[in-house]
Amino acid sequence: MTTSQPKLSDFTPFPWPEAAYDYAGAGLKQHWARLHQGDAEPWPADKQVQAAWRAYHAGDFGQAVTLGLEAGDAGLNVVNKALVIHASYLLEDKYAKREAFELAASNAERLQKRQPDNANAWYFHALALGRYSQVISVSKALSLGIGDKIKTSLDKALALAPDHAEAHIAFGAWHAEIIDKLGAMIGSITYGAKKEEADRHFKAALVIIPHSAIARMEYANAMVMMHGKSKMAAAEALYGEAAECEPVDAMERLDVEAAREELEDE
Repeated sequence: MTTSQPKLSDFTPFPWPEAAYDYAGAGLKQHWARLHQGDAEPWPADKQVQAAWRAYHAGDFGQAVTLGLEAGDAGLNVVNKALVIHASYLLEDKYAKREAFELAASNAERLQKRQPDNANAWYFHALALGRYSQVISVSKALSLGIGDKIKTSLDKALALAPDHAEAHIAFGAWHAEIIDKLGAMIGSITYGAKKEEADRHFKAALVIIPHSAIARMEYANAMVMMHGKSKMAAAEALYGEAAECEPVDAMERLDVEAAREELEDE
Protein backbone atom coordinates (compact mmCIF):
# COMPACT_ATOMS: atom_id res chain seq x y z
CA MET A 1 0.00 0.00 0.00
CA THR A 2 1.06 3.58 -0.67
CA THR A 3 2.86 5.54 2.04
CA SER A 4 3.12 8.94 0.31
CA GLN A 5 1.30 11.72 2.13
CA PRO A 6 -1.12 13.99 0.23
CA LYS A 7 -0.47 17.70 -0.29
CA LEU A 8 -2.98 20.40 0.61
CA SER A 9 -3.42 21.04 -3.12
CA ASP A 10 -4.76 17.49 -3.45
CA PHE A 11 -7.87 18.36 -1.43
CA THR A 12 -11.13 19.60 -2.91
CA PRO A 13 -12.64 22.52 -0.94
CA PHE A 14 -15.78 21.82 1.06
CA PRO A 15 -18.68 22.86 -1.21
CA TRP A 16 -20.69 24.70 1.45
CA PRO A 17 -18.23 27.03 3.24
CA GLU A 18 -21.09 29.36 4.18
CA ALA A 19 -22.34 26.67 6.58
CA ALA A 20 -19.44 27.54 8.91
CA TYR A 21 -19.33 24.49 11.15
CA ASP A 22 -17.04 26.36 13.50
CA TYR A 23 -16.15 24.88 16.88
CA ALA A 24 -13.55 27.40 17.95
CA GLY A 25 -12.12 27.50 21.46
CA ALA A 26 -14.18 25.73 24.08
CA GLY A 27 -16.93 25.06 21.54
CA LEU A 28 -15.28 21.84 20.38
CA LYS A 29 -15.28 20.24 23.82
CA GLN A 30 -18.80 21.49 24.56
CA HIS A 31 -20.13 19.76 21.44
CA TRP A 32 -17.73 16.80 21.41
CA ALA A 33 -20.25 14.21 22.64
CA ARG A 34 -22.69 15.04 19.82
CA LEU A 35 -19.97 15.38 17.16
CA HIS A 36 -18.46 12.01 18.07
CA GLN A 37 -21.58 10.11 19.03
CA GLY A 38 -21.04 8.06 15.88
CA ASP A 39 -17.36 7.17 16.10
CA ALA A 40 -16.89 7.08 19.90
CA GLU A 41 -13.58 8.96 19.59
CA PRO A 42 -12.42 10.08 23.06
CA TRP A 43 -11.66 13.74 23.74
CA PRO A 44 -8.01 14.39 22.80
CA ALA A 45 -5.72 16.04 25.35
CA ASP A 46 -3.32 17.14 22.59
CA LYS A 47 -4.16 20.69 21.43
CA GLN A 48 -2.75 19.97 17.99
CA VAL A 49 -5.18 17.06 17.62
CA GLN A 50 -8.01 19.30 18.82
CA ALA A 51 -7.09 21.75 16.08
CA ALA A 52 -7.08 18.94 13.52
CA TRP A 53 -10.58 17.88 14.58
CA ARG A 54 -11.80 21.51 14.37
CA ALA A 55 -10.54 21.61 10.79
CA TYR A 56 -12.18 18.27 10.05
CA HIS A 57 -15.58 19.28 11.39
CA ALA A 58 -15.40 22.53 9.43
CA GLY A 59 -14.72 20.65 6.19
CA ASP A 60 -11.09 21.68 5.83
CA PHE A 61 -9.99 18.10 5.29
CA GLY A 62 -6.54 18.99 3.95
CA GLN A 63 -5.74 21.02 7.04
CA ALA A 64 -7.10 18.23 9.26
CA VAL A 65 -4.71 15.76 7.62
CA THR A 66 -1.73 18.14 7.86
CA LEU A 67 -2.31 18.96 11.53
CA GLY A 68 -3.10 15.37 12.43
CA LEU A 69 0.07 14.03 10.81
CA GLU A 70 2.16 16.63 12.66
CA ALA A 71 0.69 15.32 15.94
CA GLY A 72 2.01 11.79 15.33
CA ASP A 73 0.07 8.72 16.46
CA ALA A 74 -2.37 10.84 18.49
CA GLY A 75 -3.54 12.48 15.27
CA LEU A 76 -3.90 9.42 13.06
CA ASN A 77 -7.60 8.85 13.71
CA VAL A 78 -8.52 12.34 12.51
CA VAL A 79 -6.14 11.94 9.56
CA ASN A 80 -7.77 8.69 8.54
CA LYS A 81 -11.34 9.92 8.90
CA ALA A 82 -10.54 13.09 6.94
CA LEU A 83 -8.89 11.05 4.16
CA VAL A 84 -11.83 8.66 3.86
CA ILE A 85 -14.64 11.22 4.02
CA HIS A 86 -12.90 13.60 1.60
CA ALA A 87 -12.18 10.82 -0.89
CA SER A 88 -15.66 9.32 -0.59
CA TYR A 89 -17.52 12.54 -1.30
CA LEU A 90 -15.21 15.07 -2.92
CA LEU A 91 -12.78 13.14 -5.13
CA GLU A 92 -13.91 12.15 -8.62
CA ASP A 93 -10.83 10.30 -9.85
CA LYS A 94 -10.98 6.63 -8.86
CA TYR A 95 -7.20 6.33 -8.65
CA ALA A 96 -7.01 9.28 -6.26
CA LYS A 97 -9.78 7.68 -4.21
CA ARG A 98 -7.87 4.39 -4.08
CA GLU A 99 -4.69 6.13 -2.94
CA ALA A 100 -6.53 7.93 -0.15
CA PHE A 101 -8.20 4.74 1.07
CA GLU A 102 -4.92 2.81 0.86
CA LEU A 103 -3.13 5.48 2.87
CA ALA A 104 -5.83 5.55 5.56
CA ALA A 105 -5.76 1.74 5.83
CA SER A 106 -1.96 1.74 6.06
CA ASN A 107 -2.01 4.45 8.74
CA ALA A 108 -4.60 2.47 10.71
CA GLU A 109 -2.59 -0.76 10.51
CA ARG A 110 0.41 1.09 11.93
CA LEU A 111 -1.69 2.48 14.75
CA GLN A 112 -3.17 -0.95 15.54
CA LYS A 113 0.32 -2.26 16.28
CA ARG A 114 1.17 0.66 18.55
CA GLN A 115 -2.23 1.12 20.20
CA PRO A 116 -4.12 -2.21 19.97
CA ASP A 117 -6.82 -0.96 22.36
CA ASN A 118 -7.63 2.07 20.19
CA ALA A 119 -11.08 1.19 18.80
CA ASN A 120 -10.83 3.65 15.93
CA ALA A 121 -7.51 2.23 14.77
CA TRP A 122 -9.60 -0.83 13.91
CA TYR A 123 -12.74 0.96 12.76
CA PHE A 124 -11.03 3.36 10.36
CA HIS A 125 -9.04 0.44 8.96
CA ALA A 126 -12.30 -1.37 8.19
CA LEU A 127 -13.91 1.79 6.82
CA ALA A 128 -10.98 2.55 4.51
CA LEU A 129 -10.86 -1.04 3.23
CA GLY A 130 -14.62 -1.05 2.72
CA ARG A 131 -14.52 2.10 0.60
CA TYR A 132 -11.46 0.76 -1.24
CA SER A 133 -13.42 -2.41 -2.01
CA GLN A 134 -16.24 -0.39 -3.55
CA VAL A 135 -13.77 1.35 -5.86
CA ILE A 136 -12.02 -1.79 -7.11
CA SER A 137 -15.29 -3.85 -6.96
CA VAL A 138 -16.48 -5.86 -4.00
CA SER A 139 -16.02 -9.11 -5.91
CA LYS A 140 -12.35 -8.37 -6.54
CA ALA A 141 -11.86 -7.26 -2.95
CA LEU A 142 -13.31 -10.55 -1.68
CA SER A 143 -10.95 -12.49 -3.94
CA LEU A 144 -8.05 -10.57 -2.37
CA GLY A 145 -9.11 -11.50 1.16
CA ILE A 146 -10.18 -7.96 2.06
CA GLY A 147 -13.61 -9.11 3.26
CA ASP A 148 -12.03 -11.11 6.08
CA LYS A 149 -9.78 -8.19 7.05
CA ILE A 150 -12.78 -5.87 7.31
CA LYS A 151 -14.67 -8.35 9.48
CA THR A 152 -11.67 -8.86 11.78
CA SER A 153 -11.25 -5.11 12.29
CA LEU A 154 -14.95 -4.48 12.88
CA ASP A 155 -15.12 -7.34 15.37
CA LYS A 156 -12.19 -5.80 17.23
CA ALA A 157 -13.62 -2.27 17.12
CA LEU A 158 -16.95 -3.42 18.56
CA ALA A 159 -15.26 -5.57 21.20
CA LEU A 160 -13.42 -2.45 22.37
CA ALA A 161 -16.38 -0.06 21.91
CA PRO A 162 -19.73 -1.93 21.83
CA ASP A 163 -21.67 1.33 21.27
CA HIS A 164 -19.59 2.36 18.26
CA ALA A 165 -22.46 3.35 15.96
CA GLU A 166 -20.38 3.83 12.82
CA ALA A 167 -18.81 0.39 13.26
CA HIS A 168 -22.33 -1.06 13.50
CA ILE A 169 -23.23 0.73 10.25
CA ALA A 170 -20.10 -0.59 8.54
CA PHE A 171 -20.80 -4.12 9.75
CA GLY A 172 -24.37 -3.94 8.49
CA ALA A 173 -23.08 -2.83 5.10
CA TRP A 174 -20.47 -5.64 5.13
CA HIS A 175 -23.17 -8.30 5.54
CA ALA A 176 -25.30 -6.74 2.82
CA GLU A 177 -22.46 -6.35 0.29
CA ILE A 178 -21.44 -9.98 0.64
CA ILE A 179 -25.01 -11.25 0.34
CA ASP A 180 -25.48 -9.02 -2.71
CA LYS A 181 -22.39 -10.42 -4.43
CA LEU A 182 -22.48 -14.07 -3.35
CA GLY A 183 -26.10 -14.74 -2.44
CA ALA A 184 -27.49 -15.50 1.01
CA MET A 185 -26.43 -19.15 1.14
CA ILE A 186 -22.85 -18.84 -0.14
CA GLY A 187 -22.37 -15.59 1.75
CA SER A 188 -23.42 -17.29 4.98
CA ILE A 189 -21.32 -20.41 4.44
CA THR A 190 -18.18 -18.56 3.30
CA TYR A 191 -18.19 -15.44 5.45
CA GLY A 192 -20.99 -15.80 7.97
CA ALA A 193 -22.92 -12.98 6.30
CA LYS A 194 -26.59 -12.92 7.33
CA LYS A 195 -29.52 -10.64 6.57
CA GLU A 196 -30.68 -10.65 10.18
CA GLU A 197 -27.21 -9.59 11.36
CA ALA A 198 -27.21 -6.68 8.92
CA ASP A 199 -30.59 -5.58 10.31
CA ARG A 200 -29.35 -5.95 13.88
CA HIS A 201 -26.31 -3.75 13.28
CA PHE A 202 -28.27 -0.99 11.52
CA LYS A 203 -30.94 -0.96 14.21
CA ALA A 204 -28.26 -0.80 16.90
CA ALA A 205 -26.67 2.19 15.15
CA LEU A 206 -29.98 4.05 14.89
CA VAL A 207 -30.58 3.61 18.62
CA ILE A 208 -27.19 5.21 19.35
CA ILE A 209 -27.39 7.96 16.69
CA PRO A 210 -31.09 8.47 15.89
CA HIS A 211 -30.27 11.76 14.13
CA SER A 212 -27.95 10.12 11.57
CA ALA A 213 -28.42 10.51 7.83
CA ILE A 214 -25.67 8.03 6.92
CA ALA A 215 -27.16 5.27 9.11
CA ARG A 216 -30.44 5.62 7.20
CA MET A 217 -28.77 5.78 3.79
CA GLU A 218 -26.59 2.73 4.37
CA TYR A 219 -29.55 0.81 5.81
CA ALA A 220 -31.61 1.74 2.75
CA ASN A 221 -28.86 0.59 0.39
CA ALA A 222 -28.51 -2.66 2.34
CA MET A 223 -32.24 -3.34 2.20
CA VAL A 224 -32.24 -3.14 -1.59
CA MET A 225 -29.08 -5.23 -1.88
CA MET A 226 -30.49 -7.98 0.32
CA HIS A 227 -34.19 -7.92 -0.57
CA GLY A 228 -34.51 -6.19 -3.96
CA LYS A 229 -37.66 -4.38 -5.04
CA SER A 230 -39.70 -5.66 -2.10
CA LYS A 231 -37.86 -3.19 0.16
CA MET A 232 -37.69 -0.28 -2.31
CA ALA A 233 -40.47 1.72 -0.65
CA ALA A 234 -38.89 1.30 2.80
CA ALA A 235 -35.50 2.31 1.38
CA GLU A 236 -36.97 5.42 -0.24
CA ALA A 237 -38.59 6.36 3.06
CA LEU A 238 -35.23 6.09 4.82
CA TYR A 239 -33.62 8.31 2.19
CA GLY A 240 -36.41 10.82 2.70
CA GLU A 241 -35.69 10.84 6.44
CA ALA A 242 -31.95 11.18 5.77
CA ALA A 243 -32.52 14.23 3.60
CA GLU A 244 -34.35 15.90 6.50
CA CYS A 245 -31.61 15.29 9.09
CA GLU A 246 -29.96 18.35 10.63
CA PRO A 247 -26.17 18.28 10.07
CA VAL A 248 -23.81 19.58 12.75
CA ASP A 249 -20.56 19.29 10.80
CA ALA A 250 -19.14 18.94 7.29
CA MET A 251 -19.38 15.15 7.14
CA GLU A 252 -23.02 15.16 8.16
CA ARG A 253 -23.73 17.92 5.63
CA LEU A 254 -22.15 15.79 2.89
CA ASP A 255 -24.30 12.84 3.99
CA VAL A 256 -27.50 14.89 3.90
CA GLU A 257 -26.70 16.45 0.53
CA ALA A 258 -25.97 12.98 -0.89
CA ALA A 259 -29.40 11.81 0.29
CA ARG A 260 -31.08 14.84 -1.27
CA GLU A 261 -29.25 14.27 -4.54
CA GLU A 262 -30.33 10.62 -4.58
CA LEU A 263 -33.98 11.63 -4.12
CA GLU A 264 -33.75 14.21 -6.90
CA ASP A 265 -32.35 11.57 -9.29
CA GLU A 266 -35.25 9.18 -8.72
